[in-house]
Amino acid sequence: RQAIDNSEMAVSLMQTAEGALEEVSSALIQARQLAVHAGNEGVNDPNMLQADQSEINNILQQINRVATSTQYGHNYLLDGSRAGNGVTTGKNLEFVDATTEAHSSGVGGYDIRIDHAASRANHTGSVALTQGMIDSGEQITVSEGGRIVNFATEKGKTVEQTLNDLSTAINDAGLALDLIRPYPPVTDGNAPQAISFRHKEFGSEHTFQVASNTAGLVSNVANTSVVVTNGTNVAGEINGEESVGKGQILTGAHGSGTAEGIKIRYTGEAAPAGGKAGTVTFSQNSLTFQIGANTDQHAEISLRSIKTNDLGRGENNSSNFKSLSEILVLNADQAQDAIRVIDQAIEEVSASRGAMGAFQKNNLESNLNYLRIAHENSISSESVIRDADMAEEMATFTRNQIMMEASTSMLAQANQNSMTVLKLIG
Repeated sequence: RQAIDNSEMAVSLMQTAEGALEEVSSALIQARQLAVHAGNEGVNDPNMLQADQSEINNILQQINRVATSTQYGHNYLLDGSRAGNGVTTGKNLEFVDATTEAHSSGVGGYDIRIDHAASRANHTGSVALTQGMIDSGEQITVSEGGRIVNFATEKGKTVEQTLNDLSTAINDAGLALDLIRPYPPVTDGNAPQAISFRHKEFGSEHTFQVASNTAGLVSNVANTSVVVTNGTNVAGEINGEESVGKGQILTGAHGSGTAEGIKIRYTGEAAPAGGKAGTVTFSQNSLTFQIGANTDQHAEISLRSIKTNDLGRGENNSSNFKSLSEILVLNADQAQDAIRVIDQAIEEVSASRGAMGAFQKNNLESNLNYLRIAHENSISSESVIRDADMAEEMATFTRNQIMMEASTSMLAQANQNSMTVLKLIG
């Protein structure tokens, strides 16, 4: 019965956390709407942008209040205290997250080795864009993630103006690409410039295609698309154990041992000399529920922090917003980057809600149903045993009563025979 009570309280705790995350999801959607409004540069004035920013600031404060005040009993659920927490030492390292399988490292921490840094898909044309190409009506096609930009140059515009227009077209179409500009900037707007594209995301999952009328401008052959080589994932080890790279995130592999599920972000452009990048000191603080009556019948879940400085981290953006807490929408470029960071935060909260829902349904509620059935069967068995004991006692009682009555009858008959004999003698 106690195991049932434990599971019911665990379900109640998860429902409390889910209710709080639902509020956060709604708040993030509202913040995204404000960022989209702020991106409408053509009609917004500074006062409107400041109003959007003020409302977003209020939303971020609301999210932080939810994160720091959601609790069940004395347990705070969404401030990061009930998750695996880690601190890294070393340049370009950042602790991201961990699963319940990870083991606490102790004071010394786990060594992090980086063999290969993550990279992004990129492509640079071998022929520079010139004024003559622009005036002749150059066609440039760029596609990424199912989105396509067909860009045509306008006669009379400078090289600098044309590249600005191309960059705007890419951003407006929602392609996850940057048009890389030379640094320091070119002072002569008519000077020829090579066109260079780079994907916003790191890793082997991301690529894009380009084509141009002029051979070498972006594609090697005129009017023939070039599929750009994919980026690469970070490669390395955590605590000397097998780890899996995805983009800039290095994760302890399933079944690897102590570091299983620990996620580390390495932002360096190259692997450190000798491979050792630093250490991560990790502490496992996940929630543990005793959901059975016997030893080792428990379940664990890690509830990540939903504070604004822990959401939206690692999303590449030109405004250098490091997390949701830093977003601004005071101009169109900031608004675009804010949308990217908010989208990342929405994905993270949605992932947390999905993990919690799966844990509640598959671990807690299914186990609770089993325990209830087992409890009912136990009560039923006890009743059967009690009924069986009563039947046995009644049978024994009846047998003894019959034997007693038989003995009494025999004794009475014996006495009757004695009296008959005495009468005959007398």
